Amino acid sequence: MESLRIVLMGKDFELRLVSLVVRARELGDEVILLDLGSSDDTIQMASKVDCRVINHQGNILVPTLGKVLLDDKYDGFTLLIHVTNRFKLRDMPLLVNRARENWDVHMSFFSEETDNTNPQEIIYSEAQISHLAASNSGLSALSESSSDDTPFELEQNLRVRVLHSKPAPKVQQRESLATASKFAQLFYWMLESRHPLLLFGIPGVVLFIVGYKLSGDVLDTFSEWNETSVGVGLAVIAVTLMGLFAMMVGLILYIMGKQVKQIQAQYNHWPKNE
Repeated sequence: MESLRIVLMGKDFELRLVSLVVRARELGDEVILLDLGSSDDTIQMASKVDCRVINHQGNILVPTLGKVLLDDKYDGFTLLIHVTNRFKLRDMPLLVNRARENWDVHMSFFSEETDNTNPQEIIYSEAQISHLAASNSGLSALSESSSDDTPFELEQNLRVRVLHSKPAPKVQQRESLATASKFAQLFYWMLESRHPLLLFGIPGVVLFIVGYKLSGDVLDTFSEWNETSVGVGLAVIAVTLMGLFAMMVGLILYIMGKQVKQIQAQYNHWPKNE
């Protein structure tokens, strides 16, 4: 299998450059930035990660790009990726697999979701390239094409495949418990973290406040003590004590957790006998 060169084409994507270069180096043998005139720190970031840069100020039609890539002289397959808002990092392995399918030319043009035209009949001057995977013979044929040509007019001995690159369908997803609301996020974090001050402290505070309020409001309404009033009084006292007990348990567990973490940290720094 021939070596693979991955060319990242675009401009002003400094925040995504490092992750794209790192991922491309995992999948390809050489990574190049084809800069289209960035005004931010994209080129500077490329130099920091030791990524070679080719400055291109002309049009980005397929024949022109084919000539630029062919003039760079690389003995192997070339995968050109147009980095736009549509392109996601998770799409790169799929494009690399397509480049290794031994096509002479495998390219895709940006199109709308309702576009059902034949992609092989698209005129180069009327389309924007999404990705291009080609061998040297494929790049040579593309560089000799005119901007008014179509992929259908390439040489018959070349293995050519052309696709539409349509936006991903918008699927309405159900909200999970963690994204439904701020309160749901807090509740989800309470369950996941199992923090004692949250699991015992908050219920304890609620029970203590409820019991305290009931002791002043409910018990004063009884004019005499009987089975009902005694039962309500015991229930109010129980709620108050349960709240106080829960707060104490939460505080004790929190302090014990801190102590255990300190002991573990000290234990990890103790020298161990071989």
